[in-house]
Amino acid sequence: MATAKKKVKRRIVTEGRVYINATYNNTLVTITDAEGDTLSWGSSGSSGFKGTRKSTPYAAQVAAEAAVERAKPYGLQKVRVFVKGVGTGRDQGIRGLIAGGLELISIEDLTSLPHNGCRRKGARRV
Repeated sequence: MATAKKKVKRRIVTEGRVYINATYNNTLVTITDAEGDTLSWGSSGSSGFKGTRKSTPYAAQVAAEAAVERAKPYGLQKVRVFVKGVGTGRDQGIRGLIAGGLELISIEDLTSLPHNGCRRKGARRV
């Protein structure tokens, strides 16, 4: 006996959040709704870049645009952007969101700064 498949109704989210984590080796872009539930994500590695090309600004832009395209079916229009990390993809990732057609409400920097915690690694002596 064949069972009828239930059609899943996709929820509509007009306002959300975008988290950009830019490290020295990769750039991760996560798009969530207002509660923090993930709608879509993208990274430089999942966009087809390997090795040192993952850490380039262009790779960050492509990753952001890919994440926006996967979030389009949810009806996302306005986002708050939270940037974290010291990589080169910080600014270009934001430009990728704009190129994808999202309207930015605000941009916040969540990069953690040490308050004189752990001792730094010593300089390399050759």
